Amino acid sequence: MSATAPVRIPVSVVVERRKAKSPWLEFLWRPVYVLAGVPSTVPWTPIEAAAEITLFYAGEAVIELHRTESTNYRDNLTSGTPVLWVVLRAAASGRAYKVLAVTADPAEGEAFTDPGNDLIETVPMPPAIAEAIADFIAEHHVERPFIKRRRADGRESEA
Repeated sequence: MSATAPVRIPVSVVVERRKAKSPWLEFLWRPVYVLAGVPSTVPWTPIEAAAEITLFYAGEAVIELHRTESTNYRDNLTSGTPVLWVVLRAAASGRAYKVLAVTADPAEGEAFTDPGNDLIETVPMPPAIAEAIADFIAEHHVERPFIKRRRADGRESEA
């Protein structure tokens, strides 16, 4: 693997389908957790069912870790409650959603909210994934000094 290739962590996404209390919607959907690894289960297999709630294994994704984003990952881990951003997109097929992405980068997670068409939720980061990210940071993070630059008009700007 080259020095610039991302580290890839395969994950599984579990979503919840809850009976809606609205005359306009039948169900509400949301990601509820992510697991490290990928099962041999077919996507959209029900995992658990109760009266008005069903959990499904929605599918797999890959968390990509890039050296240039290590500060964002570190900030996420040290926040006290590290999270993953799960992005689901409405499926054209018979399924409600397809798993579009899972990320540990807060900036990337926020960027996914810009278009406004996808379902984006944060879920708790599992300890195994947090450990893998911490190992990545320990190996690849380089502290970059904050530099104030002088603009052409003589004022300082942040870089």
